Amino acid sequence: MGLLDKLSGWLGLRKKEVNVLCLGLDNSGKTTIINQLKPSSTPAQEIVPTIGFNIEKFKSSSLSFTVFDMSGQSRYRNLWEHYYKESHAIIFVIDSGDKLRMVVAKEELDTLLNHEDIRSKKMPVLFFANKMDLRDAVSSVKVSQMLSLENIKDKPWHICASNAIKGEGLQEGLDWLQGKVSSVTYN
Repeated sequence: MGLLDKLSGWLGLRKKEVNVLCLGLDNSGKTTIINQLKPSSTPAQEIVPTIGFNIEKFKSSSLSFTVFDMSGQSRYRNLWEHYYKESHAIIFVIDSGDKLRMVVAKEELDTLLNHEDIRSKKMPVLFFANKMDLRDAVSSVKVSQMLSLENIKDKPWHICASNAIKGEGLQEGLDWLQGKVSSVTYN
């Protein structure tokens, strides 16, 4: 690290670097959300099912994000845990129109929150109840109930209704996450 980097860090001028895991079942809209959160100057990529994971970097007003877009396909979910230790926050995306797989989403969330590398951290968890534009979508309140989010007592969490394709609800979530991550000090 150079002298200017150290000086800017001491003065609080350098953006805090944050590692964020973006998780959820396949086809929930994780990649679409990340593409919407990236600055408009960043070229959008064609959305195809994520195999393994993608890494995206972008900056907000006070944070520099590295987002790990993890595949939600069942055969790749075991890869998630390899990124827990270095993460500072989690974005968990739920397809609110897929009531049948809400049970699977809850099981994956419970496994995630009970993992030893996550359980002890006070990291913020942002939930996007995505695809609210679908006719059969359940409300974010209902998603919260179906996932038993009220039982999360040891971490700050927030749920936002979203429509990733139109970008609706995403800025609210990012603002909340930015505020929570900025106020937490990590080792």
